[in-house]
Amino acid sequence: MNYRHAFHAGNHADVLKHLILARIIAALSRKEAPFAYVDSHAGIGLYDLQGDAASRTGEWLAGIGRLWDTPMPAAMADYRATIAALNPAGTLRYYPGSPELARRLSRPQDHLQLNEKHPEDGRLLKENMAGDRRVAVHLGEGWHVPRALLPTREKRVLMLIDPPFEKADELQRCAQALQEAIARMRQAIVAIWYPIKDERQLKRFYRDLQQSGAPKLLRVELLVHPADEAQRLNGSGLAIANPPWGLEEELRELLPWLAEHLAQSEGGWRLDWLIEE
Repeated sequence: MNYRHAFHAGNHADVLKHLILARIIAALSRKEAPFAYVDSHAGIGLYDLQGDAASRTGEWLAGIGRLWDTPMPAAMADYRATIAALNPAGTLRYYPGSPELARRLSRPQDHLQLNEKHPEDGRLLKENMAGDRRVAVHLGEGWHVPRALLPTREKRVLMLIDPPFEKADELQRCAQALQEAIARMRQAIVAIWYPIKDERQLKRFYRDLQQSGAPKLLRVELLVHPADEAQRLNGSGLAIANPPWGLEEELRELLPWLAEHLAQSEGGWRLDWLIEE
């Protein structure tokens, strides 16, 4: 396993993924009952955009770098505030991965179960999460997480499945992980991040998701290039099982704004249901 997310931290795909996570956590937080956040491929949790990895690719400059000094829509306030808290001087340097975002947006009664297979990243994740008793870090195979950690003791759970996509079968394994998660906890909110590169592979992926048994499944996609351009990351998407009430309406307002501000050649977006309730 060679993938290190530090090279891609803060890019357009991270912006989409983390904004949606922030909105789901906000929806879960409207009720007092605790929830669990489960992350199958967590990374290290916190990234230095001036570090060697992020500096070598500069991907964040076309992602959060474009938005940082731009007035953002009100629905992005908690996402932006989380990043601002990591950069009190106002200069953008540190960017939260999904675990750190969830840790900062969750409440004292909520719990986080984070898994990272890469040994060095797992060590850094443990260091970054040290001192927070609500957080448990696991160093295992991410594909085992649904059957290893579900059901949670909390009746509400948000699970992120965000693999490195180093192997050809990982879209298929995402659909299988969704099926396993829903079988163990039918009410779970499961968000699967995926890259938009090969339209033929994605068509098979969509069919597999539709056969997952999820009660309902929302598809959210953001394009920074036309979807049919080969050999590049044209955009990314999240397939969200059991999305909270109000999320679709929020995203219908946010996605055009994101497409306009993050487009690199021709931006676009899609929001629809792969499985309607």
